[in-house]
Amino acid sequence: MRRFEFVDGNSSKFWMPEVQGATFIVTYGRIGTAGQRKEKVFPDEDAALKEYTKKVAEKVREGYAEVGAEAGS
Repeated sequence: MRRFEFVDGNSSKFWMPEVQGATFIVTYGRIGTAGQRKEKVFPDEDAALKEYTKKVAEKVREGYAEVGAEAGS
């Protein structure tokens, strides 16, 4: 699973997206906590993957950086 982090001033957040079938799942929160998990079901896997790609690009624009062993893959 890919992991993105944003650290700036008092802000220290993580965001982890994944797709399971037609479900887009995001786990997010403050670094050091378990965070929250949200799921959104789409009509098909292609729609879920499209949302995944859109949200990853959005987070990178907002200043999140990918971290971990899978960064850039």
